[in-house]
Amino acid sequence: MNLAHSLRGRLLWFLLAAISIAAVAQASIAYRTALSDADQIFDYHMQQMALSLRSSTPLANTEAAANVEADAENNDLMVQVWTPDGVQVFRTVSRARLPQHAVLGFSNIKANNTTYRVFSVQTSTQTLQIAQDMAVRRNMAGNLALRTVGPIAVMMPILMLVVWWVVSGSLQPVARVRAQVAARQADDLSPVSEADLPDEVLPLVQELNLLFGRVKTAFDAQQHFVADAAHELRTPLQALKLQALSLERADSPEARGVAIGRLTAGIERATRLVEQLLVLARQEASAASGVKTQPVDLAELARRALSDLAGAAQTRGIDLGLTRADAVQVAGQPDALMIMLRNLVDNALKYTPAGGTVDLSVSGEGKLASLVVEDSGPGIPAEERERVFNRFYRIAGSEASGSGLGLAIIKAIAERHGGKLSLGESAKLGGLSVRIDFPAGSKADAG
Repeated sequence: MNLAHSLRGRLLWFLLAAISIAAVAQASIAYRTALSDADQIFDYHMQQMALSLRSSTPLANTEAAANVEADAENNDLMVQVWTPDGVQVFRTVSRARLPQHAVLGFSNIKANNTTYRVFSVQTSTQTLQIAQDMAVRRNMAGNLALRTVGPIAVMMPILMLVVWWVVSGSLQPVARVRAQVAARQADDLSPVSEADLPDEVLPLVQELNLLFGRVKTAFDAQQHFVADAAHELRTPLQALKLQALSLERADSPEARGVAIGRLTAGIERATRLVEQLLVLARQEASAASGVKTQPVDLAELARRALSDLAGAAQTRGIDLGLTRADAVQVAGQPDALMIMLRNLVDNALKYTPAGGTVDLSVSGEGKLASLVVEDSGPGIPAEERERVFNRFYRIAGSEASGSGLGLAIIKAIAERHGGKLSLGESAKLGGLSVRIDFPAGSKADAG
């Protein structure tokens, strides 16, 4: 288990480390507190002993001195007495030799490779000095601290086990979610159970379920698209088969010519349908991959689209023109926007009667760049304007040939570029008016 990437490992590591640090801190605090208490107790004892000796007769090698010596030995205290002229008249039996220390009150001196706590008091007849090795106090403080920390040391393993159990139990919902996801089949996009999940894990599972929902919607749309495409391709392919049989059975040059013409037209329709399907598939793939955008001059794209389709318009005698071309830019993909423009103009040409008019305009107003295509064709009834964006949908009774994918492609590209597409009636030409409003970028240079 890699602690750097395991939430459970990190929690256990930090919690157990915190417990250990707390135990060490508790031991240190207990030791320092016990040492401070020992200092106060022994200082008071030394002070009281010195005062009691000061009030008695001068010490010498008497029975009283022997009692003092015994008491001093039992308490690890050393007593020294000097006369006013500096002659030592009494000293407890001890291997330690302390220097004569003239500082009255409490002080610390170093001697014999250790530190002594010394209390000195002076009377008119003698100077008393009581000393104690600080190691005695440290030993007592250590014993007291050990008694305090001992229960904690015993409880630490139990506390660590409790922490391990709590952390493992708290992360069990995460393991349960992981097991649910791991046990799924590739096509199982049903929501993950949100029951009994902690507040920290619940948002993650909710977002995961939303992702599953979006993926399921995309899969369903793809399946529907494939099913619709297969259905739409079946009809022209069957027609091609029948036309091929008609060509085979034609018994005269005239009948053979008619059959060949029908077969050629059927092939062109099938080719157009396949091209539109490929365009739609490429646009959906590029939308999913997140291709980078760049500033695109809409007016320049409009001129190129009109140039590409001028031959088709001239063949049918349709007046195709660019009525307005403001220098505006939008952030987008030039190839995708070019496909959108060609489909817009191609649809308008397809549904406009021979000798009609198709106008294209590009305008910039404020923060919007507008693209409008108008024609003098029959238009689209208001009740059909929402349905025409569905794939493979064609208006009943329409005489123009088509796959029903043109407006679906246009809408997909427009929405991917942040555009708002709307259909209406052309006030100038009387036919259909298609308007797309894009968020405008920086103005292009005129010229």
